[in-house]
Amino acid sequence: MGDVALVLVAATATAAATGLGALPFLLTRRPGRAWLGRANALAVGFMVGASVGLLLEGAREGIWRTLLGIALGWLAMGPAHRFLGSRGDVRVGSLRGLDATRALAVIGVMTVHSFAEGVGVGVSFGSGEAFGLLIALAIAVHNIPEGLAISLVLVPRGARVATAAAWSVFSSLPQPLMALPAFAFVSAFAAVLPAGLGFAAGAMAWLALTQLAPEAVEAGSRRALVALAAPCAGAMVALQLLLVG
Repeated sequence: MGDVALVLVAATATAAATGLGALPFLLTRRPGRAWLGRANALAVGFMVGASVGLLLEGAREGIWRTLLGIALGWLAMGPAHRFLGSRGDVRVGSLRGLDATRALAVIGVMTVHSFAEGVGVGVSFGSGEAFGLLIALAIAVHNIPEGLAISLVLVPRGARVATAAAWSVFSSLPQPLMALPAFAFVSAFAAVLPAGLGFAAGAMAWLALTQLAPEAVEAGSRRALVALAAPCAGAMVALQLLLVG
């Protein structure tokens, strides 16, 4: 298999892995208010953990570019969310209104995140096939709980499991799209990678802390939020450190 084909296959596999995050909902689906609060708390944990992982990864390439990206990502989310909320026709599958707005925000943030991850896959293959496969595997495993985070926002609000899986995979499609140009132009894409990782981290943290966390507290309690979110965040960071080092 040629280098370009290998990069494309690896990046496509990372995107497909995101859909696996919806599978737990084939076993249980309880869209009551208490379950919605727990689902939001778990999503907060996964997203905060992913944000920390992006920050650590970006800092290795350029701490100041990463911090700039974080600031831009955080600041950009407020106007974007207000714009979506001002539109009464926002729909995501069967979801409408505020549920659809938040679901679309989560999907949008994860999609932005996937651009940075796709660049990461392509750049890593520029350092050798073995290293590229290692990074692709790490991102694929990392994508499963990210797909779960998306599903935790969609399914308890009434979306079907298949719909949640489809949106999860959709959010990761930028990975194969960005991996090939990044592989072809490693040096150019490597320069902007820290800012891209930081932007995704800032946007994800904004969404988790200002939107999902308050709703989790409202439906449950602050103690329940911490009890569910903290282990998820810690597990996400530990997983990244274990896989990538």
